[in-house]
Amino acid sequence: MDEGPAALVAALEDAPSALWFVTGPEQHTVWANARARELGPAPDDLPVVGGRPVAEIVASVLRTGRPETLSGSLVHGGPPVTVSVRPLAAGGDPGAVLVVEGGDGAAPLPGDGETPPDVVAEAQHSLLPPSLPLLPDVRLSGSYHPATSERAAGGDWYDVVPLGHGRLALVIGDAVGSGVPAAAAMSRLRGAMRSSALRDPAPAAVLAALDDFAAQMDDVQGASVFYAVLDVATGGLSFAAAGHPAPLLVHADGSTGYLPVTARPPLGTLPGAATPVARAELEPGATLVLYSDGAVAAPGPPPSEGLGRLTEVARAALADPDALDAEAVAGLAARIAGGLLTGDGRPDDVAVLVAHRRARSVEPLRLDLTAVPAALPAVRRRLSAWLTTLGMGEQDRVGVMVAVGEACANAAEHAYRGTEPGPMQVTAAVDVDGVLTVTVHDEGTWRPPDRDPGDRGRGLLIMRQLVDGMVVRGEHGTTVTLRTRLRQTPDEEPEHPAGGTDASIVVDREGEGPVVRAAGDVDMVSAEQLRIRLLEASHGGTVRVELDLGEVTLFSSAAVRVVLAVAAIAEAEGWRLVVHAPAGGVTRHILEVSGLERLVELR
Repeated sequence: MDEGPAALVAALEDAPSALWFVTGPEQHTVWANARARELGPAPDDLPVVGGRPVAEIVASVLRTGRPETLSGSLVHGGPPVTVSVRPLAAGGDPGAVLVVEGGDGAAPLPGDGETPPDVVAEAQHSLLPPSLPLLPDVRLSGSYHPATSERAAGGDWYDVVPLGHGRLALVIGDAVGSGVPAAAAMSRLRGAMRSSALRDPAPAAVLAALDDFAAQMDDVQGASVFYAVLDVATGGLSFAAAGHPAPLLVHADGSTGYLPVTARPPLGTLPGAATPVARAELEPGATLVLYSDGAVAAPGPPPSEGLGRLTEVARAALADPDALDAEAVAGLAARIAGGLLTGDGRPDDVAVLVAHRRARSVEPLRLDLTAVPAALPAVRRRLSAWLTTLGMGEQDRVGVMVAVGEACANAAEHAYRGTEPGPMQVTAAVDVDGVLTVTVHDEGTWRPPDRDPGDRGRGLLIMRQLVDGMVVRGEHGTTVTLRTRLRQTPDEEPEHPAGGTDASIVVDREGEGPVVRAAGDVDMVSAEQLRIRLLEASHGGTVRVELDLGEVTLFSSAAVRVVLAVAAIAEAEGWRLVVHAPAGGVTRHILEVSGLERLVELR
């Protein structure tokens, strides 16, 4: 081959665009360059672009002799590409040249094992905890920053698991690998950790279980993890690590030190390895900073320099007098992580989890008032300030305040009707596990809601929808008890599915008691409608209602959860939910398989 043609072939071989030369009806590949061979040796190996299979486009050009061009995504969520097919005869046979290039002329095509960075980040963030517990004695903050390169991102994670009786599991780790596979491995490891911690939360037991798990999973083997159990009331901390660096402890006086972690091999790498467990105390005002190794590891400087930098950044962040304010503490981990990042990019993921033990606990709230409408503004003002001190986000705080306001309004309007207004007491407290309990008590007379109150009497329904649980007791006056588990929500709430539904859900009040009748497909969207109708018909769960599913054609798992929730409300209020579902039908079968026949009366 002459030097000119040889140089041309060499240039085409190394071109960033993928090139194929094919002939004949079978689309026989005569030649393909290096980039093309990575994507697939023949057009048949390529997926759909712009709604059409690439092989179909090539076949059309070979058949008609007319060139075609289209644009679209070569892989789901990948960068846009342009596909060009031009006829090019080879001897007497029809032929074509196929070119696939980045849509902007420069963007690289997705290759084997590569995933767009936004897909990696989205997968990673979706697998991290959507919220953290909100406790009266400990404030928590978590943050994750993916590596600049998608080839390095995807394996770091953190979690906080409420264990009950005032104990928390604090966990941070780093799965092996990068990209979506590392995120998937992290997800499995996190799930195994939660399962093990809820069964036996002792550090030695959890790490032994994770060791066994990692030994059976190639993509999890070699992962590192730090695991600790914190007693939030005493500050007692027991902990162990497998191949993970020791957390930083910042004392209340500003002094610092790293926890005495005994080195141990990563998970699954040495079967039967002992797990040394150490103990420390998180005194009031102290802060524990857990981090992944990406926070302190950087090419060039020695490890001690990275640890020193972390110490400086954490100490400076905590020295800010506003750092531990109720509304600011949620961003503390992000501020520490941000102080560790440089303008040169992040060669590895950075995950940070912060646990701060409050110097003073939040005292319970008690308000003694007269049950009159004029007292309601004072309840809202005092309760809002108290909930803000806890660190509740605005959306959750407003929800609780509306529910409590409805309970107070009911007492002011109904408790002492026809008599002089009497006392009303509002109390609020949070237990060590972060469960908020608010009670509204009056010494008046309980009046069950009218059977069909029209636009009035919706207070109980509203309260049911705004808190996790509500109980109304009518002995010695009326006591409304509202309970909800506090959580520290992320900046952005996940979007809920929207769209139409073919289900019909109505409340029938023609008989002796209200009946909610459902028909059609009760999917995830219409399950929410089912919940609202059941609460509406039962006046917030205080009166008996029946559910008729005889015309339902699809009963989703979301609908099963709704029936379960309403059955639990009914049991707490002293009645049993009756569900009509034809014997032998799919809906009846789903209810029986779900075990709901033990909680409802199936007819």
